Amino acid sequence: MSLPRGSDFTPPALLRNAHVQTMLSSSSLRRLFLRKRMALVRKTAEPVHFTLTDGVRLEGAVTRQRVREMPRGLAVVYHGWEGSIDSSYVLQTGASLLEAGWDVFRLNFRDHGDTHHLNAGLFHSCLIDEVVEATTEAVARLRPGQAPVALAGFSLGGNFALRVALRAPRIGLPLACTVAVCPVIDPHAGLHALETAPWIYEWYFMHKWRGSLKRKQRLFPAHDYFGREDLGQGLRGMTRSLVERHTDFGTLDAYLDGYAVSGARLSALAVPTTILTSEDDPVIPVREFRELDLPDCVELDIAPRGGHCSFIDNWWLRSFTDDYITARFNAAVEPRAGN
Repeated sequence: MSLPRGSDFTPPALLRNAHVQTMLSSSSLRRLFLRKRMALVRKTAEPVHFTLTDGVRLEGAVTRQRVREMPRGLAVVYHGWEGSIDSSYVLQTGASLLEAGWDVFRLNFRDHGDTHHLNAGLFHSCLIDEVVEATTEAVARLRPGQAPVALAGFSLGGNFALRVALRAPRIGLPLACTVAVCPVIDPHAGLHALETAPWIYEWYFMHKWRGSLKRKQRLFPAHDYFGREDLGQGLRGMTRSLVERHTDFGTLDAYLDGYAVSGARLSALAVPTTILTSEDDPVIPVREFRELDLPDCVELDIAPRGGHCSFIDNWWLRSFTDDYITARFNAAVEPRAGN
């Protein structure tokens, strides 16, 4: 049976606009329509806590499948920037994977979800070491026997997924496959795209980020994270303040380079990987994907439409990516699973 391709995504005519797609993806309407499916993941979820080697604490949740005698494997799912393990797209993907017989582990990045109290240090996009360590520990603790492991991520989570997959063979992380949906490729270009896109996008992310930082300040009143003048800046200015005040990168450019996967940075990737994006993504320019130097084990799938991490394909606001990811995970392990 052939796997779904981005070109198979054919939403109703009124859902084809990239901005409609992107805005519906995180809408409260979608959460309302799909609440029963999302409850499949949340109602039997068990919290998972990590204390890493440098003292960093992270949290996630695992939900065990109940449709097969033995699970197909452990699916790991990463959310995007200012999302969480309870974001609608994470829960929808999780529901599809559970129905296919996967155990599902969802990881909250630092300062995402209800985790701001766990660490005094702020989240930034170059904290790859702690994500790698938490993922590796989750696999060691949660994987059923020697079952396969598969990884999916969205937007910034897709960027993290690609960087984790790049390290996986060296650290002994047994990934059968990785799927990255609309991942951040070149943070320089992504920042520019957000600044030049319709104002609602930068406003949305800045509203969520400022709220996250204010919450952090209330939890750690002795720390001077950002002043009022800092919080009043736009995305570029705020990111520069973060870099200069709370990281060792020194400059904004050095920080953005620190989590880029552009050009030939993925050329050594050895894990079977699919990168799905859309021509009309208003947040991540499609040009970045066409300029990648990718090995044979990486499938680059550019859909004609879909917005940013959206791919809403019906009026019930289900996403094409749910079954897309599940199909690729299943295909990666079917020879081992025997069905």
